[in-house]
Amino acid sequence: MNTAHSAVFDAIKTAGPTQADAIARVTLVAKLLDNAVMIPGLNRRIGFDAVLGLVPGIGDMISAALASYIIWEARQLGLPRWKIARMIGNVAVDTAIGAIPLAGDVFDVFFKANQRNLRIIHEHLGTPKRGPREIDGTAVRVEERE
Repeated sequence: MNTAHSAVFDAIKTAGPTQADAIARVTLVAKLLDNAVMIPGLNRRIGFDAVLGLVPGIGDMISAALASYIIWEARQLGLPRWKIARMIGNVAVDTAIGAIPLAGDVFDVFFKANQRNLRIIHEHLGTPKRGPREIDGTAVRVEERE
């Protein structure tokens, strides 16, 4: 019976989530917390971090708890301790200054700690933040195609 359980856990471990899955999850959380909605007229994006910051006291704590998920995933991806400490510093600054009434809410709109932490992960893993900068292939004018 014990070997059967071991085989099941080994199969789950080998077929489990990949690095790409972890990056996709972290990217989604960072986008929701920092860039979820466009503010009309200001041409500026805000996320649930800034919205939660409007709730006095507990809003910033909930936001910090959600941001700590990104740090946990980064640790699971194998980032070194000094990068993890830098990510914790980003969240600590965001939480501490974000707790100040009104000024903290404005700060949350401009200081996007989760996007900064996502950038640290991408730089460490060497994964592109966006698509390729150069596209392989040949450019052809539309009139020349036939």
